[in-house]
Amino acid sequence: MTPSVSPAPADEGLRRHGIGDLVSRSAARHPDKIALVFGSTRYTYRALEQTINRAANALSARGIRRGERVALFSRNNDAYVILYFALARLGALSVPINFMLNASEVAYILGHCGARGLIVQECLHATAAAALQQLAEPPTLCGLLRESANALPAGWQEARDWLEHPLQRSPHDPVPEEEPIQIMYTSGTESRPKGAVLSSRNLLAQYASCIIDGEMSGTDIELHALPLYHCAQLHAFLCPGLYLGATNILLPGADPACMLERIEAERVTKLFCPPTVWIALLRHADFARRDLSCLRKAYYGASVMPTPIVRELQERLPGLRLFNVYGQTEMSPLATVLKPEDQLRKLGSAGRPVVHVETRVVDEDDRPVPPGIPGEIVHRGPQVMLGYWNDPQKTASAFRNGWFHSGDLGVFDEEGYLQVLDRKKDMIKSGGENVASREVEEVLYQHPAVAEAAVIGMPDARWIEAVTAAVVLRPGAQTTGSALIGFCRERLAGFKTPKRIVILERLPKNASGKILKRELRSQLAPADSCTRAP
Repeated sequence: MTPSVSPAPADEGLRRHGIGDLVSRSAARHPDKIALVFGSTRYTYRALEQTINRAANALSARGIRRGERVALFSRNNDAYVILYFALARLGALSVPINFMLNASEVAYILGHCGARGLIVQECLHATAAAALQQLAEPPTLCGLLRESANALPAGWQEARDWLEHPLQRSPHDPVPEEEPIQIMYTSGTESRPKGAVLSSRNLLAQYASCIIDGEMSGTDIELHALPLYHCAQLHAFLCPGLYLGATNILLPGADPACMLERIEAERVTKLFCPPTVWIALLRHADFARRDLSCLRKAYYGASVMPTPIVRELQERLPGLRLFNVYGQTEMSPLATVLKPEDQLRKLGSAGRPVVHVETRVVDEDDRPVPPGIPGEIVHRGPQVMLGYWNDPQKTASAFRNGWFHSGDLGVFDEEGYLQVLDRKKDMIKSGGENVASREVEEVLYQHPAVAEAAVIGMPDARWIEAVTAAVVLRPGAQTTGSALIGFCRERLAGFKTPKRIVILERLPKNASGKILKRELRSQLAPADSCTRAP
């Protein structure tokens, strides 16, 4: 006999489970617990919930509606967190923008996503204003997070006033969890960034993976120093912490002295940093004199942690449980984790797939390859993004044969541990930031003296991978590496500008004329002959 189920009541909110509900539930469970600390401001979960409601009502009163896009262009602060959740309550899509981008890059993202609103930190106003001048249809709502007593520029509203809106009742209508809730722009491998569209279903599945495989708990006291425009800090650490009812200490940036002081003062138990920041912490004079015994769980990602640094962390903080996290924006972002017990046994490994992700390594025909054979890393599961915003062609290319194609090359060992070998399409990860080599190459090709250019990532003690360029000059042309670095700096964000440039007579190529970047890496090592950016 076939079992039957009576129809559920026609109530869209009956099974509501979205990003807009996340803080509400923690506030119901832990109303008086400290949820968020920024500077001298401390929010309980009750106060955070109320402030999110006020901000959501203010945005609603200013015409922001479900499905509209609102960009956040700011360094870390409490308003950023509040406005992110306020937008989710309205079903509007937040669009975080990297605060290191220049005006043209910001303008592209605003235009591409069709932003209805733009919220900007005061120190970034000049860049935002220049970006708006480049748009045929700029956002109609512009909010400024002021940090001074300067007068508001014409056409801008004080965004912090929105947090004081008189209506405290939740405006949250049920938003289906499969609907888009955010667009995260990722550099990818093309010259223009792609907008990865994420839903509440994607993100909440990913939070569960983080919590289970990252051994996260509501008793954690977490320090968040990396930028919230980046999916790792926002979605692998801050949001899971708020989901669990943990206490979250937010810093405006990753200043080592400030981080070490806050770890000691707040008795922080949990910290995520890319290897470059962990190295900076270890080398800071305060590392030895601060009481860091409270730190129990440490996470790193974005690039491989050098073996000596893993050993040093374990020696200097013997009670620390260390995790390597690997993923990408399109995975919301976590895909695999290397657990503490495997850090030395599986040095260089990205670990195993997390609970909500299946991962394979496949050949050019998307057939799984056996352990020990390199191929492209592909994933599937509820964490995989919905697709790329307004780009069906790239979405179709990424979603082939039922799997998301990461563009990374990797290999599994016999025990099922993944090692990431290289970026299939020449992605560079410098200091934890994605840099598309093609984007930098296109800028170099704009220089009148440059005939050919190739951009690669080279090992670097500070950046782990340094953006490095090799160029061939046009016949009779003259320039220097320093001049080319300056040329790039005027046209690219600082983290994309080459740290080193070398001028060659020719670039290594195969018989078909393809530049051999692996051979180029060997040719440029050691980097002593390169011109270094000051």
